[in-house]
Amino acid sequence: MKKGQVCVGIVEKVVFPNKGMIPLENGKTAVVKNVIPGQKISFAITKVRKGRGEGKLLEVLEKSPIELEDVPCEHFGVCGGCNLLNLSYERQLELKAGQVKALIEPVFNAFGEETFSFKEIFEGIRRSPKEFAYRNKMEFSFGDSYKDGPLSLGMHKRGSFHDIVTVAGCKIVDADYSRILSAVLHYFQTHGSSRNETGEFLGTSYYHKMKHTGYLRHLLVRKAANTGEILIDLVTTTQISGEEVENLLKGFRDVLLNLELDGKIVGILNTHNDSLADAVIDQGTEILYGINYFYEELLGLRFRISPFSFFQTNSLGAEVLYKTAREYISDAGDGKIVYDLYSGTGTIAQMIAPVARKVIGVEIVEEAVEAAKENAELNGLHNCEFLAGDVLKVLDHIQEKPDFIILDPPREGIHPKALERIINYGVERMVYISCKPTSLARDLEVLLERGYRLERMCCVDMFPNTVHVETVVKLCLKN
Repeated sequence: MKKGQVCVGIVEKVVFPNKGMIPLENGKTAVVKNVIPGQKISFAITKVRKGRGEGKLLEVLEKSPIELEDVPCEHFGVCGGCNLLNLSYERQLELKAGQVKALIEPVFNAFGEETFSFKEIFEGIRRSPKEFAYRNKMEFSFGDSYKDGPLSLGMHKRGSFHDIVTVAGCKIVDADYSRILSAVLHYFQTHGSSRNETGEFLGTSYYHKMKHTGYLRHLLVRKAANTGEILIDLVTTTQISGEEVENLLKGFRDVLLNLELDGKIVGILNTHNDSLADAVIDQGTEILYGINYFYEELLGLRFRISPFSFFQTNSLGAEVLYKTAREYISDAGDGKIVYDLYSGTGTIAQMIAPVARKVIGVEIVEEAVEAAKENAELNGLHNCEFLAGDVLKVLDHIQEKPDFIILDPPREGIHPKALERIINYGVERMVYISCKPTSLARDLEVLLERGYRLERMCCVDMFPNTVHVETVVKLCLKN
């Protein structure tokens, strides 16, 4: 294999998250992303390392036998969002469960007891209640679909840092998102009067990532699945100001309020962001209408959610995940102290609070900690304590020792020093919730080596049509 060489092969398997393995005639293997097992593809070698090549997909020459004849979204393959939309939902579940099994079973076998088999403890995958229209949050970007093209609003094209595809009709959100997206795009394509000193039109210019100039950056839309409340946030720079911008924002607000939607708009915001990063960053938010939060309800509890606070993006799927966690934690009964580490906005802690003496949540994001405190008060839960800070440092200052530990770390998993500190508590049982099975496999090696064993394990599909999957593991101390 040489860099730039064009090859043809059949995808043998796909390992997490989306790496297709293609055996070549010379006995070597190439890795190509965003493919499906069984596809015959052409690809260009981009890198060769230790006898294995990495390639970029050029064309699908023959469909896989497991692919759908008709993909249910016109944007599939262009939009960078859904990778598995060309598979039936049952096939998606099989693929994800198989990927997680392939990562965790070797770890289990390396440390497992002879009296248990992986088949006995692995409970497969639990499906999302909704395959489509399940997301409660979308971050749309302003840009153009090609260089110097007309204004677009939507998602990045697959493999592109600059080009934007307008995704009206997106299948993983409900129709209100498309109505809002289309109305906002049409408004900014046809309105606005702000100009600079030379007369250049700025009011509907999008932010150029290389030039660092422009006004429109993102449109954040959040809609609660169970209450129907909608929060909309227009993210812009502060490069233009004055009466013309005020009129532009008033028109934006009025367009939204005149829409016929299934849900109810409770807040319209304008967030300022002059950072160089291509991300939604809050550098000050103005309320154009209503309030700057909305409410969602899960499993009988009510949560207040701000524009930037973390909340699971699949509300109905989150109920499945939290029911699973509660099932796995059923023996954390009255009189026990539970640590909820990497607690986010405290959702899991509040699900567990009714069956525990006290729950102590630790989270590094201060805004999330404040939201957790507010939500616990809202739900009348007075046995929850939430602490802001890095888990590794905060653990030293907690007086009460845990009887049970819940772990829900970010994608990179648990810092090795923090994991060591957690193991040293010697609790009889833990539950580890992971959004990245490769990180879970790495951390499980340490936990199993230090005397824990897998007792139960399952996957929960929170993100249909994408490569992502959650995994819940229950561990118990061998002795």
